[in-house]
Amino acid sequence: MSSTRSGESSNGRISDAQIVELISKLQQLLPEVRNRRRSNKASASKVLQDTCNYVRSLHKEVDDLSERLSQLLVTMDAESPEASIIQSLIM
Repeated sequence: MSSTRSGESSNGRISDAQIVELISKLQQLLPEVRNRRRSNKASASKVLQDTCNYVRSLHKEVDDLSERLSQLLVTMDAESPEASIIQSLIM
């Protein structure tokens, strides 16, 4: 069975081996999983659940940082060099 570039077989299905490989790669991207011993394999559902939780925490962190940045910009003098730097970074 030949594989396409996207990792799908010619009939459009992903093989079990490819799913295992993708779950393993995903597991390696999670900080709390990377810190665990490599021999400790989690189930696919646990890896997906951890991934969802991690993405949620990243969204919350981005929201919190955006709020802090907005508050900082409101209190800053618009003509200050710091304000100019921050504004150029977010544009």
